[in-house]
This record gives sequence, C-alpha cells and structure tokens, in this order.
Amino acid sequence: MIGWLGGTLRETSPGRVVLEAGGVGYEVQIPLSTFYELPDTTEGRRVELFIHTHVRAEAFQLFGFATRRERRAFERLIGISGVGPRLALSILSGIGVADLVAAVQDEDRARIQRIPGVGKKTAERVLLELRDRLGFDEPESGAGAGAVSPSEPAGPRTDALSALLNLGYARETAVRAVDAAIAEEEPTAVLETVLRSALRRLVGPG
Repeated sequence: MIGWLGGTLRETSPGRVVLEAGGVGYEVQIPLSTFYELPDTTEGRRVELFIHTHVRAEAFQLFGFATRRERRAFERLIGISGVGPRLALSILSGIGVADLVAAVQDEDRARIQRIPGVGKKTAERVLLELRDRLGFDEPESGAGAGAVSPSEPAGPRTDALSALLNLGYARETAVRAVDAAIAEEEPTAVLETVLRSALRRLVGPG
C-alpha cells in the first residue's frame, strides 16, 4: 500500500493531481482543501501528499491529502455506512476538517446535509459515528503539500463551476454561487478564492 507520495507536480485541477515519481505519473484524487495548498504546476514544484490507497476488485485508486489530519478524517468518513470515497471527498471539499469537527460537536446535521449527496440519514450517521471518534483533529506533525501560493488559472469562473458540478451541485445553483463569488472577489478573483467564496454561499457557516 502507498501511504505517502512525494514527486514533481505535473498536472493539477480541482479534485485531481498527477505526481511524477521515479519516472511514473501517479494520478491522485484530492479534496479542494488540499487543492488550495498546491503550487503552480508550471514551476514543476515538488509536492508531498499523505496517501490513502483504496483497493477494490475493479479499481486501485489513490487519494491524497495535504495533512495527516485530512487523511484521517477521510478514512473515518469512508468507514461509515453509505459514505464512499467520492462522497467523503465531497464532504471534505465542502466544509473541511475543522468545520466537520465543529459540525459533529454541535450536532449540526443541517450543515452536513447541505453537501450534495448527503441525505438526512447519512448526515445522522456521520454525526453518530464521528461523535466519539474525533481523534482526527490532533495537531499536525511532518510535511504535507507544503505548498506555496496556489496558481492563478486562466479561467477561474469555468474551473470553479466545473469543480462544483463535479461535487454534485446543480448547474443553476453553482452558476449563481460562482458569479456572486467572482463579483465579490474582483478584481483579484482567482480559482482558490472563488471556490472558497462560492462554497461559503452553498454550505454556509453553520
């Protein structure tokens, strides 16, 4: 199993990176919280990710995280009935680890339920099964993505909209959130700030 991967960042987009290590390009799926930490791909920067290796009869997938804390939260989430890797990434992309911990502590089902793909029963299971398993909010040690400022893509509106659609948001809802975010962030709208702002509108502070 691969538990850690360090290499040269060759491709990146919200939800996915390709790292070159030892002459091999590894495709790794990531949450938006990790994407925010990545450096500009044009610089060929070295990136280190904590990896969860997901093996099934029909698939071998790598999921990468900037911190051990994120990986731990992901592994706790996929251990819950009805929560697969894709939905776990959506949860971490929508509210992040710190806000997930807060939602569980506050028993804020509504906030978790606002994430696409999370229904009432799944939100209740998340609250119930994570209530006594909040060990993933331990302090960090060691390096993760260790990134510099994120890159500024050519089309933040298109990329942000694509990321939200991939997370399961309806197009009309995503367009409204992205357009409002760009209007708020102008003239310095970049993908990271647009995504953060749009997700605040979609998920809310609680």
